[in-house]
Amino acid sequence: MLKAVIFDMDGVIIDSEALHVEATLKTLQHYYVSPSMEYFNQFVGTTVEFTYEKIRSDFQITDSLEKLLALDKENLKEIYSRRGMTPVPNVIPFIKSLHKSGLRMVIASSSARDRIEEVMNAFGIRLYFEDIISGAELVHSKPAPDIFLKALDVLSLQANEALVIEDSRNGCLAAKAANIACIGYMNPNSGNQDLYSATVVIESFKSITPTYLYETCLHANGEPVTIGATKRLIIKELSACDTALLLQLYKDKDVVKYIDSPASDDEVETEKLNAYFKTIYSFYGYGLWGIFKSDTNELIGRCGFENQMIDGKPEIELSYLLGKKYWGNGYALEACQLVLRTANSRFGIERIVAAIDTMNTPSIQLVTKLGMTHEKTIHYHNRICYLYGIDLIKRRHLEARNHVIKHYIKASDTSVYSKRFTHKSKNNQI
Repeated sequence: MLKAVIFDMDGVIIDSEALHVEATLKTLQHYYVSPSMEYFNQFVGTTVEFTYEKIRSDFQITDSLEKLLALDKENLKEIYSRRGMTPVPNVIPFIKSLHKSGLRMVIASSSARDRIEEVMNAFGIRLYFEDIISGAELVHSKPAPDIFLKALDVLSLQANEALVIEDSRNGCLAAKAANIACIGYMNPNSGNQDLYSATVVIESFKSITPTYLYETCLHANGEPVTIGATKRLIIKELSACDTALLLQLYKDKDVVKYIDSPASDDEVETEKLNAYFKTIYSFYGYGLWGIFKSDTNELIGRCGFENQMIDGKPEIELSYLLGKKYWGNGYALEACQLVLRTANSRFGIERIVAAIDTMNTPSIQLVTKLGMTHEKTIHYHNRICYLYGIDLIKRRHLEARNHVIKHYIKASDTSVYSKRFTHKSKNNQI
C-alpha cells in the first residue's frame, strides 16, 4: 500500500532545467565550448558535479572542477535573480492535496541541499516534506538507485510502499533500479527525455489525484485495485492468481455461448489473460474486472467496459459474464449497475453501449432494466446483434432529480414551495 511519495525537484517542482542549461552554456562560453542541446539531455536528473566532470573530460578543459562549479553557481544565481523561480504548473496544489490525503513526502534531488531548501522556502512548501535527500551528498548519482534507497531508509519504508515522481530518463531509471513505482512527468522544458522505464507517464499535474497514485503503485506491484462494492459483491481487477478460475468459467458452453470463444489451448488463453491484466488496467484505468462474492471472496464472473469499434464507430462497450450456478440471483444486474455508476463518476465516461446477440434474451432483459435503450440492429463479431445505449449524464441527472422529488414528497414541510413542487410533480406524473 502506498504510504509516501518521493519527489524530484528540478523539472518536477521548479521549472528549472532550461535555466540550468543556460547557466552551463554561459559557463562554457568562457572556454569557447558550445555543446548541442542533445548533448545536455544526458545530464537531466544528475548532479552538477557529475555533469561538469564529464564536460571536462569530453572537451579537455584543464581548469579544476571546483572552478567550473563556482562559475556555474554564479551564473545560475544571476539567472534566477533576473528571471525568478517558476514552479511547474499545478504542482503546488498537487503537493497540498497529497499532504491533505495523509501521504508522506520527501525530496530526493540531485541538487545541493542549500539550493533545495531555497526553492522549497521560496514556494512555501517546505512544511509539507518530512526530509530532503541531496544527491550531491551521495557517491553515485542517478541513474544509480542510491538516492531513492536513501529516501526509503529515511522513511523506514519498503519499496512497494513508495512512489517516485521524476521528469528525466536518469531519474526514472534510478527509480526502476530501486524497484520503486515511478510516475514520469513529461516536462517540455526538460529536453527530449525518454521516460520508457516509468510505470506511467503524465503530461500535467492538474487532474492527478491521490487515488491515481495509490492505483499506480498497486499496478506497479502487481496488486489488484478494488473498483467498488455492493452488499453482496466486490468488483475488482483480476490478476494472474484468478486465471485458473476464469478458465473454468469459460469451459461452460452455456456461459460463453454469446461471446467470442476463448482459445482452446489453456496455455495460450492464460498467456493472453495475464498480458491483459498486466497492461490494460494500468493503461486505460478500466477494463473487464472480476465479480467476487463479498462473503467468500469467490470469483463468480467478470464485468466491465472496454474500448471497441462498433458499426464503424468508436464506442465503450459494457460486457459481463457470470458462472452458470449464479444465474437467477440478480448478481449480473447488481454488478452492471455498479459498473455504470463507476463509468461516469470515476472515469468521466458519458456514453456506454451494449452489443447483444438477438437470441440472447436474458441479456436483453438485463440491459433494459439498466435503462439502456435499443438503437439499431448491427453485425458485430460475426453475429447479428441489437445495439443498446445509455447517456450516463442524463441518467445521473434523472437519478438526482428523482431523489429530490422523493424527499420533497415524503417531507413534512408545509411551505408554499414544497406544496407547489409536490403538486407540479403529481400533475406531471413524475
